[in-house]
Amino acid sequence: MEIVPESVGVSRPAVIFVAFPDSSDCRGGPTLLPTNLSRSHPRLSAAFGTVVLLLALNLLNYIDRYILSGEIGPIQHDFHATDQQMGALGTAFFFVYMFAAPATGWLGDRFRRKPLIIIGATLWSLATLGALWVHSYFTLFLRQALVGIGEATFVIFAPAVLADFYPERDRNRILSIFYVAIPVGAALGYLAGGEIGSRWGWRAPFFVCAIPGFVVAALYALFGREPERGAEDHIHPTLSRATFRGLFRNPAFLTSTFGMAMLTFAMGGIAWWMPEFLRRGGMSISTASLTVSATTVIDGIAGTLIGGWIAQIWLRSNHRALYLLSAWSVALTLPCGALLFFGPHAWAVPSLFAAEFFLFLNTGPLNTAIVNSVDGAVRATAISINLFCIHMFGDTFSPQIIGAISDRSNLSIGLGATLVSLLLSCAILSFGARFAPPLGETESASSQ
Repeated sequence: MEIVPESVGVSRPAVIFVAFPDSSDCRGGPTLLPTNLSRSHPRLSAAFGTVVLLLALNLLNYIDRYILSGEIGPIQHDFHATDQQMGALGTAFFFVYMFAAPATGWLGDRFRRKPLIIIGATLWSLATLGALWVHSYFTLFLRQALVGIGEATFVIFAPAVLADFYPERDRNRILSIFYVAIPVGAALGYLAGGEIGSRWGWRAPFFVCAIPGFVVAALYALFGREPERGAEDHIHPTLSRATFRGLFRNPAFLTSTFGMAMLTFAMGGIAWWMPEFLRRGGMSISTASLTVSATTVIDGIAGTLIGGWIAQIWLRSNHRALYLLSAWSVALTLPCGALLFFGPHAWAVPSLFAAEFFLFLNTGPLNTAIVNSVDGAVRATAISINLFCIHMFGDTFSPQIIGAISDRSNLSIGLGATLVSLLLSCAILSFGARFAPPLGETESASSQ
């Protein structure tokens, strides 16, 4: 597979629409979402197919990432590992993941992204399959690190590709749909780890989840499409938006990035330890994994889509809506998290349900704020810097920090540390709203 500098783009596509809640009807009825798909134009059908395949890859990406969290207990018992050592497995993944990001971001702004996505998906699928030959804590640690290299490519390039299919005002909608794969994939990963692992051993889920990765990567190689870089950007490019050095003087980008970093510290730590937290509260491994899976998938789908819909309505009257909705979602999570970690055990599942719902409200809007804060010329680089920051200051170390606190006290106090990071996230995002870029006028459904 040859990686060559991108030189061929696509013409601006015609548009048809699918139903999706939108700001054009404040009563909540469905409106029309551009999909860049035309029945009369096969090339444009390929563009829509690209979105579907990227969504499938994103789903598999998060399934793979959360399998291990669904079966921490059996793996910990097999290797006689401490809580801190189990947390270090998450650290290994994110440490490699974030340091691979700058290099892949640089490549993504200079070369065609399609072959890079295919290479990344194949690599993480191979590393997942490699869990079958893991027989020591060290090799499991190494396997986690290798997965990080493969996933770093996809997570950077996919949002940049999607942004080049859609204008600024429509990106919140499509990214809200795209990021539904996070909760669904996480839930399926928990479920695979807990259910398959409890029946056929902890290695079996990795084998089951590796094969689809190869299949979808092959389909993307055959049918995926490379859009023209920056084809749908309408905001005027400035030095702070369109140059590498300018990114570090771009307050809209910096506040959304560090607000997300503090949020990621909490979400990564909670995601890693929640099945084990429920197990220690009296649930079986399979019940705990099933509970977290069901909660994550219901809250994730509902929260992500509802958050995207509310933001789309709010954008009609306030271009700062992406930041403000994200800040409010974090603020509403705080009391639910406190009840989850320190309240009666009988309230654990209801408070987990409420906390996850509020957390997922900002998924589409906050990622859209980051994409819209920069120009297409440096978007992959900006996403790579964002990825580096959110993991360096977020979930690379939070599972291990929580595990270390737990070893010295208990897991409730360890998880309680996430409330501090959530408070910081809320403050940063609220401050960042003043720097939100005014969105340029774009073609909308009503004008087609």
